[in-house]
Amino acid sequence: MTIEKCSFGQTSDGKAVELYTITNKNGMQVAVSTFGGAVQKILVPTENGKIDVVLGYDNVSGYEGQDTYIGSLIGRVGNRIEKGRFILEGKEYNLYLNNGRNHLHGGKVGFDKKIWTVESADNNKIRLSYVSADKEEGYPGELSIYVSYKLTECNTLILDYKAHTTKDTLCNPTNHSYFNLSGYDSGNVGEQTVQLFADEYTAADKDSIPHGEILPVKGTPFDLHEARPIKNGWDADFETIREAGGYDHNFVVPEYNGNLKKIARTHSNKTNISMTVYTTLPGFQFYTGNYLDPAVKGKKNTPMEKRSGYCFESQYFPNAVNIPSFVTPVLRAGNIYKSTTAYHFDAK
Repeated sequence: MTIEKCSFGQTSDGKAVELYTITNKNGMQVAVSTFGGAVQKILVPTENGKIDVVLGYDNVSGYEGQDTYIGSLIGRVGNRIEKGRFILEGKEYNLYLNNGRNHLHGGKVGFDKKIWTVESADNNKIRLSYVSADKEEGYPGELSIYVSYKLTECNTLILDYKAHTTKDTLCNPTNHSYFNLSGYDSGNVGEQTVQLFADEYTAADKDSIPHGEILPVKGTPFDLHEARPIKNGWDADFETIREAGGYDHNFVVPEYNGNLKKIARTHSNKTNISMTVYTTLPGFQFYTGNYLDPAVKGKKNTPMEKRSGYCFESQYFPNAVNIPSFVTPVLRAGNIYKSTTAYHFDAK
């Protein structure tokens, strides 16, 4: 197992950014940028060579200029908060509105646009940290957050999150990698199959904001208990899918108890690569890249085509701070936030 460091360029204001690459004995590689903690590359070995299965950019300028969060860490709160408003201990807080009338993925300058500090990089793990100042993007408390990226010898990438705060605040970080198991430059992912290990999803309005209703997936395009091509459901004549332009919905992890649970499995017949996803959190957003724009160019000048990648964003439910029946994303001063998300790859 090795870790290599190289320059990833400079930001527009001249700050240096580095790229760390972990390689295991099988030849699998994971590259992580200090800008936004972005997963820039996941190279999976197959019988026909190594395939890079995440969308991304060749240098920091792509990540600095993007607005689709590709590969990046998200925070303080992933997903949406209705009207950017919440009440904590009787005090109202108002966050930046960057998604119409709502707050999305941490605000105007979220964790995806920050340069993270390398706490350590040795053997098979990179550990990054960031200190979010009190009132940053409107959130109370100084939040110190640590994210480690660990690559195992059995081709599993494990992301461990840990955080603490000086004041009661919200904490719901996630990673926004876009996966394409046929290769980042292979275009539309519709032929790839998806299987979701979820019985319920959170109903949402036309702005993708849940209001507390949890519905069964049975009899809907969200019933993905059996593996099926992603394209079979993303244009379904189903109101909430039409409103979102495809899959962009939060699913409920069954029997949530804080332990690591299998939530999804995807497969590409083209490369024979499968990915299985696990999380300790109560929900995950399955998103099919509905807002990607081919005018934007990624690695090796590859167009970011609509639906050329999909995401599994592990999370507390969207708008959970405003829904008493949802598991709360509130982190109390003196407590420690912890969560884990894992991605296992095989090409058998």
